[in-house]
Amino acid sequence: MKKTHEAVTAGGSAMSRYQDVVVGNRSLKTFVYYEFCMFLSLLPGAIGLFLRKIFWPRLFGSCGKGAAFAAGIILRHPHRIHLGNRVIISEGCIMDARNENDDYVIVIGDNVILSNSVMVSCKNGTIKIGANTGINAQTIVQSTNACPVSIGADVIIGPRCYIVGGGNYNTERLDIPIRMQGIKNDGGVKMEDDVWLGANVTVLGGVTMGSGSIAAAGAVVTKSIPKRAICSGVPAVTVRTRNGVSQNRHHFEKQERP
Repeated sequence: MKKTHEAVTAGGSAMSRYQDVVVGNRSLKTFVYYEFCMFLSLLPGAIGLFLRKIFWPRLFGSCGKGAAFAAGIILRHPHRIHLGNRVIISEGCIMDARNENDDYVIVIGDNVILSNSVMVSCKNGTIKIGANTGINAQTIVQSTNACPVSIGADVIIGPRCYIVGGGNYNTERLDIPIRMQGIKNDGGVKMEDDVWLGANVTVLGGVTMGSGSIAAAGAVVTKSIPKRAICSGVPAVTVRTRNGVSQNRHHFEKQERP
């Protein structure tokens, strides 16, 4: 898959490049319907919600009952996105499913809430989000270079978090720019069920967060965290378990689910 800059500036007509990068399909019928639905994205209030509820589900690979779409949502390759029942996508969210090798690029389970300005972005990767998960405002979930991100059920993700699979470039060569050396395959991120991230937490590729684990606000998680463990710091270390004795004095303020 071409990088965004290369795809946007490559040869061919402006229309074909737009269809490849944004719509994900060169069918004229698909293009016209996508453009109509993106016009509906601009409509505020109840009328916008009503019209998107009618017309938007057909954009996606699949869409369950009761989904709600706020104004200002940006979609890329929506036919590769699959939504469960009662999914709520709030204002200003970006869902980018660019991966020509998979038809199930972004898969979101039942009762998931994406709060304002959440970005779920794939560049030749995949993202799965389990049922009953809430992702707070301005969080970025990104998967690149076949490094998947898997988020379990009943997960709480605080505001301004960054979760990334494939987020690091190779840097060994000195004769060419870093941007040309490709992305390291780090195996992606796996967050099991019932995980809670506080505000401003970063979770890097190669990490598994065990079920019931917690990352304190501002933590940078670079190594896997056991089940029911609480971690904090930069880089994050386990400070206690939820049913054990604290190793360090630690204050953790709960973030509300959106």
